[in-house]
Amino acid sequence: MEKNALGALILENQRQLYRIAKSILRKDEDCGDAAQEAILKAFENLHTLRNDQYAKTWLIRILIHECYRLASRRQREQAAVEKWKNQIPQKEAEKDYSSLYEALMKLEQEFRIVLELYYMEGFSVKEIAGLLEIPEGTVKSRLGRGREKLRKCLCQEREGR
Repeated sequence: MEKNALGALILENQRQLYRIAKSILRKDEDCGDAAQEAILKAFENLHTLRNDQYAKTWLIRILIHECYRLASRRQREQAAVEKWKNQIPQKEAEKDYSSLYEALMKLEQEFRIVLELYYMEGFSVKEIAGLLEIPEGTVKSRLGRGREKLRKCLCQEREGR
């Protein structure tokens, strides 16, 4: 694949890449950082792509790894800051007006990413297993548990209104 083709692929899938990053990282600025790093790594490592038909999956895998790396780094930074300060003022997260989206954002990361990839991005269980590098059975169980947690969260929200 040539650099021009990779650039076109990135532009075609920028919304999907953002949604995947958002399901892992939540904060817009972190999503942007992860996406930029993933794009940079994709261009730097374009020579490692063996088959052009898997370019999108390859790019998404790079993005997911970047998101996990950034999330881990942010977690370490947060722990270090909390060690020295009693409380850090937290910027209120931007809210989406969709109750489903809000409920999805309340789920643990392992359930959010699987639900996002399956329902919103249309990936199969097998494709998700490949992207996340986990067994298909794990994807299926996370989908099931994630749906149940999402259902409970939405029911609690309805009862509260």
